[in-house]
Amino acid sequence: MAGTELRALVVGTGFGCRIQVPALRGAGFDVVGLVGSDPSRTAERAEANGIGRAFTDLDEALRETGATVVAVSTPPHTHGSLSVKALEHGCHVLCEKPFARDGKEALAMLDAAEKASKVHVIGNEFRFVPQRATVARAIAEGMIGEPHFASLVQIMGFVKEAEDDFPEWWFDPAEGGGWLGASGSHVVDQIRAWLGEFDSVSASLDTVSLTRGPVDDSYSVRFRLKSGVEGIMQQTSGAYGPLTELTHIAGSKGRIWFDGPRVRFADSTGERELPIPDDLVLPDPPPLTADPRHRRADWQAMAFVEIAPYTRLCEAMRAAILEEASPSPVPVASFADGVANMQVMDAIRASAANGGELVKVEQA
Repeated sequence: MAGTELRALVVGTGFGCRIQVPALRGAGFDVVGLVGSDPSRTAERAEANGIGRAFTDLDEALRETGATVVAVSTPPHTHGSLSVKALEHGCHVLCEKPFARDGKEALAMLDAAEKASKVHVIGNEFRFVPQRATVARAIAEGMIGEPHFASLVQIMGFVKEAEDDFPEWWFDPAEGGGWLGASGSHVVDQIRAWLGEFDSVSASLDTVSLTRGPVDDSYSVRFRLKSGVEGIMQQTSGAYGPLTELTHIAGSKGRIWFDGPRVRFADSTGERELPIPDDLVLPDPPPLTADPRHRRADWQAMAFVEIAPYTRLCEAMRAAILEEASPSPVPVASFADGVANMQVMDAIRASAANGGELVKVEQA
């Protein structure tokens, strides 16, 4: 079934054009329409990205194109209604993160997906980054023994440096803006994929240097997992200077961590680099479109890190739709993962709103 045509709509003209359009095409989907909120702007962006049809209404787009796959990358507060509508039309859905407004809405989206019996995927593409997938495999195979300690810390200035280019919704908490949703949702998913489910959190949300709106550009979370792992996840995207990253997982037999692009491991016999297994290597990224926004610094920076793993994610989704073997052993994040991730972020926000009090994570 390798030549089977899968017609896809992309809903959202920002991230949708930057990453989803080239990634879907690179994975073998036919992108037949772009859906946006402004008619002239959407038409202009469809033309720049080589997409034949432009729409402002998803129902009309589905009727006119016969698409069976919908990729949603609009502001997070609209993900729920758009995803459910696509599922009710009988479409498979790829929804960006943060998945929903909260865990309650996420549960409704999962229920709709299960009732429709369609493939449902969350845009947690960083699961497929080779270094992260190598860490996941090493932990699963018992290389570090029983995990006990996790530290995931990142300091950078991406949001501050690109603040003027960010859309207005990003600075509105009611629309899902802020750094916890933008990046923390990836870290939560990464921790769950590596180490299991969250039990409790104590957290704070902060603004270091952001000026456009009342949203966080930083977070600090102490967490405990169901397995007993204790850890910290902490990020700021409002700091000046170079990217600094510290990701270490320690267990009863060893420790694994990132050293730049390399994965390092240490146990009682010494320290060494872990090679990336062949089946975790990503394909060459597909070409970008002619959209002039690809010349912007923020687009260039994110395309560099996102496009290859997102293409692999789309390849895995396509294989699931066609009931073929996935090109990667890494599992995609489903709407069920979206629910779990949102419930952790709900707990983080509740803790931050109450002075960092310890909050148990609700389980679906």
